[in-house]
Amino acid sequence: MQLAYALLLSTIFISFGSNAQTYRTIAFYNVENLFDTLDTPNKNDVEYLPTAKKEWTSERYFEKITHINEVMDSLCSPLLVGLCEIENRRVVEDIVANGSMKNTHNVVHFESADARGIDNALLYDSTVLELVDKGAIRFAMPAPDTPTRDILWAKFKHGEEYIIAMVNHWPSRRGGRAESEPKRMIAAASAKEFISAQMDSHKDIQIVFMGDLNDYPENRAPSLISEMLVPLISKKSGEFGGSHNYRQEWGVLDHIMVSKSFLQNKGMKALKKSGKIHSPQFLLGEYRGNIVPNRTYGGAKYLGGYSDHLPVTIEVRIK
Repeated sequence: MQLAYALLLSTIFISFGSNAQTYRTIAFYNVENLFDTLDTPNKNDVEYLPTAKKEWTSERYFEKITHINEVMDSLCSPLLVGLCEIENRRVVEDIVANGSMKNTHNVVHFESADARGIDNALLYDSTVLELVDKGAIRFAMPAPDTPTRDILWAKFKHGEEYIIAMVNHWPSRRGGRAESEPKRMIAAASAKEFISAQMDSHKDIQIVFMGDLNDYPENRAPSLISEMLVPLISKKSGEFGGSHNYRQEWGVLDHIMVSKSFLQNKGMKALKKSGKIHSPQFLLGEYRGNIVPNRTYGGAKYLGGYSDHLPVTIEVRIK
């Protein structure tokens, strides 16, 4: 009953003469290693093959596709969806083809140089938004580090307005937070440079920045972005104080930030207090007596869950 009511509210259409408006969500979701079952040349995807220790079969693959679409439905088929940890365009197209977004959403994707072969992607409702430009921001890691994920961006038109969406998946904390932080600072600096250029060319441009930054809001790299954009996801956005659980501690690794112009716009407008970390029961599990995300794998053991991250959203009003 609560889900049905939320769906109704999120898609409600209010009409007062020429002031018709709808409310939609913008979402980001780290889907936890969505690989296909094929051995792709020049990609380190051997871990996710039917013959590998994890036994990543077609049955398990399509179960995960079903799970992701269950999450999308719970988020009310968002206007925009940023995804990370996807292997290629094909797996994202499988999400769209097998769910409720089949007749509404299109895909933006670029192959990155990431050593594991995982990329970012963006789904957008093409019945509302017109894609006018897209690209990927590539930044080099210091030797001897391997390449990481690009920052994906896309520019859309709605009426006479423009919105730029950016999807991020910054370098991990492998090796320790302090030791790995310089890599995320490089990613943050690249993102900030792009945002500055967009704002310089159009001071009222609407920007939505989203992603798994592998850092918490108070860390240095995310703080570079929050100097320019307004963070809408915080510990207060969710039931457990975070979107990810590490060693039984919850924290906000998944972020959505927007330009001030997006909060003040009279047409398509982001709602300032709408940030939410979603935690329906089916996305939760238990480990050693603690509530944690219901993930697909625990090491090599197949758990049949959804992801090791929870999805995050903001709400937008569209006139």
